[in-house]
Amino acid sequence: MNRRPTLLAALALTATAVLTLSACGSDDDRAGGTQADGDNKPASPSTSAATSPDRPEIELPADLKLTFEGGETGDPVKDAILADNVERMRAVDATIIGTDPQGKALAFYNTGKALADARNWVAQFEEAGATLTGEARYYDREVTLTGEDSATLVFCADESKGFSKDKKTNEIHRTPVTKNSYVLYNTRLDKNADGVWQTSQIISTRGAAQCQP
Repeated sequence: MNRRPTLLAALALTATAVLTLSACGSDDDRAGGTQADGDNKPASPSTSAATSPDRPEIELPADLKLTFEGGETGDPVKDAILADNVERMRAVDATIIGTDPQGKALAFYNTGKALADARNWVAQFEEAGATLTGEARYYDREVTLTGEDSATLVFCADESKGFSKDKKTNEIHRTPVTKNSYVLYNTRLDKNADGVWQTSQIISTRGAAQCQP
């Protein structure tokens, strides 16, 4: 039995979760469409990103735009955490879209359960023959340090303009905007031996009151 239409329908309802389960450092809209603070500036790299030559390059197509608000706090540790979260978000999307087919960036910015969940989500898109398009905005990003090498990051996502797209036909599976288009994400990050803040856990709450416009 061909499950592809059913899977596409399901992904159409939850595709934008990938925009947040995913992915994010390039210098222009062609390579990721990433913006910081809504002012068309690319997201600032973290301190560790600036000093590590081994970080994977992440590229996203022009039809997928991710905007991250509140990228600089004045605290270098918190700023590094926020920047690595941006890269993490972009990494998931890059694996789904196919610009990082081996998932190198995915494994670089994720670990533990978060990595397993992200790989499972990518596999669902592969099975459905689907990719991503549209926009997602991340806001109210708050970092709390819980130890020298651990932190939590809570943020909201506006996923009302993100959709799944059929890879063969390019048909976009649009869904109506509801309260569930706005999602609260609670994540844990742990700094590894190379100084990268990897996401290790992520919990989402769709329709959260604090994220509604």
